[in-house]
Amino acid sequence: MMYQLLRLFLKLLACIPFRVLYFFSDGMFYVLYYLIRYRRKIVRKNLTESFPEKSLSEIKHVEKKFYHFFMDMLMESCKLATLSPDGIRRRMKFRNVEAVNALVRQGKSVAIYLGHYGNWEWVSSMPLWLEKNVTGAQIYRKLSNKNVDRLMLHIRERMGAVCVDMHKTARYINEQIGVGKVCVIGFIADQSPRKRESRHFLHFLHHNAPVLTGTEKIVKHYGFEVFFLDVRRIKRGYYEAEFVRLHESPQSLPDFELTALYFKHLEQTIMRQPELYLWTHKRFRNAEVLGT
Repeated sequence: MMYQLLRLFLKLLACIPFRVLYFFSDGMFYVLYYLIRYRRKIVRKNLTESFPEKSLSEIKHVEKKFYHFFMDMLMESCKLATLSPDGIRRRMKFRNVEAVNALVRQGKSVAIYLGHYGNWEWVSSMPLWLEKNVTGAQIYRKLSNKNVDRLMLHIRERMGAVCVDMHKTARYINEQIGVGKVCVIGFIADQSPRKRESRHFLHFLHHNAPVLTGTEKIVKHYGFEVFFLDVRRIKRGYYEAEFVRLHESPQSLPDFELTALYFKHLEQTIMRQPELYLWTHKRFRNAEVLGT
C-alpha cells in the first residue's frame, strides 16, 4: 500500500511541467540551504578541502550553486516517471555513442565509468542510444527503505535499463556471457569504501583518498572495453554525455592504472563545473587532506 501511494505521488509530481518544477526548486533551495541547512557542514568541509586555492566567498558561491542544482536534479529525476523516450532523448544526449556501438557490433561488452556528477539518474536512458540487441545495465546499491528502492528501480528501468544489485554483479555478467549476450554496463565508481575495505589510495581533489577497484577487476577479468562518461549540463534540464575511451587495451595496464585514469577524468570534469558534483556525501571520510 505504501509503495502504491509513493508511486501515485511521484506520478502526480512528474506530471507538473518543468518550468513549474523549477519554480518549486528555487523555493526549496532556500528551505534546504537556509532553514534545514541540509548537510551544510559536510558540503563546506568537502569544498574547502577540495579547493584550497579558493577564498571563502568563492567556496560559498560554489556551495549555493550546488544546492540550487541539487534541488533541480531531484525534480528532474522525478520527471523520469512520465517522460517519453523522445522527451528524454531531447534532454539527455549522448555523444560518441557510435564508438560504443561499433564495439558491441563486434561482440564486445563495454564497461562505462561514471560518477555522482550531473544528473546521473537520467543516464539510465542510455539504452535508447545503444544497438537494439544490446543489454544496457547499471550497477546500483540497494536502498534501506524497500518501498523507495522499488520506486527508484521503477523509474530507472523505464527507458530499458536493467538495474543490477552491486552484490550480484558477477552473477549477472556470467549469466549474460552464458547465453551469449553482449552488454553495456554503467558503474558509478566514486563511492567511498568502508574503512576496512580501504586498501588502495589515489590523489583525488587534494585528498589521498581510498577508492574502489572492483570495476577495474571486472573489466580485466571479463575482457570488457572501457569508457568514461563525461557529462556536461548545457542548461536547466538539458545535458550532454560524451563517451571517452579510457584505454584501447585495459587488460594490458598495470594494476590500479585504469582506476587512476578514471579518477583523473572525473577530477577534470568536476574542476570544470564543481557545483554538479554530489558534495553532500562523505566521499572523503577516510581520506587524508593533502597540502597545498
